[in-house]
Amino acid sequence: MSGGLSIHCVDVASGRVAAGLQVIVRRLGADGEPLNDVLAEGVVGANGLLAHPALMSEAITPGGYEASFRVGDFYRAQGAPVPSPAFLEVVPYRFHIAEASQHYHLPFKFTAWGFSLFRGGA
Repeated sequence: MSGGLSIHCVDVASGRVAAGLQVIVRRLGADGEPLNDVLAEGVVGANGLLAHPALMSEAITPGGYEASFRVGDFYRAQGAPVPSPAFLEVVPYRFHIAEASQHYHLPFKFTAWGFSLFRGGA
């Protein structure tokens, strides 16, 4: 059984989970670039998680992935005074899964001006 992938997003400027933030997850090709096929896409829910069935399924296999976070759109939807284009429009995060049996948790902490991404312990 696959350990799966969870993505948790927090807008640290407001101190709240980033409900409504759009996230897209793609596999990386052999050249290290994202493939056109989308593995998972959706918006972060009220619990701060991207809920997509592919993320907790056998679809998560060893290999490279890219999660893209649409930060600029998120802040515009919140009515925040961000410039257009925003300093951070889309934040791409490329990572690799070596052991599909392990769970990979990706916390994304951000503001309109900076971010932190890492493999968490969940």
